[in-house]
Amino acid sequence: MTPLRLTWVQPEDLIGHELRQARQDGRDPSAVETRWLRAGGPAAPERAGASQRPAPPYLRTLAVDLLDELADLPSASADREPTDLARIRALCPDWPADRPGSAGGDGALLARLEAAWLGRAAGCLLGKPVEKLPLDGIRALARAAGNWPLGTWFTERGLPAELRAAYPWNRRSAPTSLAENIDGMPEDDDLNYPLLNLLLLRRHGRGFTTQDVAGLWLDELPAGRTFTAERVAYRNLLDGVEPPRTARHRNPFREWIGALIRADVHGWTHPGAPGAAAEQAHRDATLTHTANGVYAAMFAAAALAEAAAGTSDVHDCLRTGLAVVPPGSRLARAVRHAVGLARERPDFDRVVDELHATHRDHHWVHAVPNTALLAAALTHADGDYGGSVCRAVSGGWDTDSNGATAGSLAGLLAGSPAALPDRWTTPLKNRLATSVTGFDGVGFDTLAGLTLRESHR
Repeated sequence: MTPLRLTWVQPEDLIGHELRQARQDGRDPSAVETRWLRAGGPAAPERAGASQRPAPPYLRTLAVDLLDELADLPSASADREPTDLARIRALCPDWPADRPGSAGGDGALLARLEAAWLGRAAGCLLGKPVEKLPLDGIRALARAAGNWPLGTWFTERGLPAELRAAYPWNRRSAPTSLAENIDGMPEDDDLNYPLLNLLLLRRHGRGFTTQDVAGLWLDELPAGRTFTAERVAYRNLLDGVEPPRTARHRNPFREWIGALIRADVHGWTHPGAPGAAAEQAHRDATLTHTANGVYAAMFAAAALAEAAAGTSDVHDCLRTGLAVVPPGSRLARAVRHAVGLARERPDFDRVVDELHATHRDHHWVHAVPNTALLAAALTHADGDYGGSVCRAVSGGWDTDSNGATAGSLAGLLAGSPAALPDRWTTPLKNRLATSVTGFDGVGFDTLAGLTLRESHR
């Protein structure tokens, strides 16, 4: 009988990720790492959520103890990378002023919101078949199809068998996300979380708490639809751990990308109010994330709120996003570096190569490199929709999530569904599949109307 290997929660797999996280956030894990390796403990799985075989009982017990020991180590970056909102704001001298009511009327905002939903969906769908593939594989598959620089959907048509074997498509996504088989927008966590946040605002309003987010998840989000930090936080809730400790307790993924992909609705419903959007994203993010994982969500929410007002270009939006991130943090430094590269280098492949070299010690789902790539793609494309999503996906790492957020912001900047090229929107058929109760098969025009309603709360 094949053992069940639940991803993202096995202690023997978490410990390797926590050792890496400790080195990145200024803790010294060397003594703990030595004990783990001497006991025969394995490194973290490089790309998968679980190792192939369960650890023997003594290693699993040791991993749990060492996770707690690592969490208690002092961090050299704690003062410049806080998670508390008041301390974050104290470190941000250019926190943006809110301009509520600056969106130019409901008709214009409704059109932008529909373009944002469509843009997020199409960008996510573009990245789905190559999620988890290395950068070399993405480039090889696209080049073999005559689709490089990336300009449209991935396809299997005409690909050599040896190339398909060397770089297999994402197993779950390929049947619904290649050019030849797209039939509406399939389910994805990058779309499930915006739906959940619509429910959150409908039930609790803008004054929701982190505990309200937790309660909604337990009511409406199947555990099997969660990954990385969200799955660990979900497990922590079931173990009786209260927020915000859910983000820290045995959670080595707390600076990964999960909070960022939940940020869109917070930005969309605060046109012209990026500070308020960032604060709302903070309350959501701290269920599962700390420090740079939280900053990534705040950055996205503020940038999207600026874009939703309809008066700023992409560069203004990215500057606004950075204004809510502590300037000495790893995320702020990474975004500034990425934007600088994108401005200096006309060849985006060279931008990507340098980003991958700079962040080679990070996991492919970590928020720092992915947010940097997102900012570089949007900058290099000057906010153009197709250019933004194609650059974001072609840069590798978390391809569907980066395509989704790039598409969301670029969709807002486009201003209306009609401004998005048909090749991106027609295959979606105005239909979204989801396991979120009450939304399966919903149209993006309907979602835009629901989002507009919440923007008036």
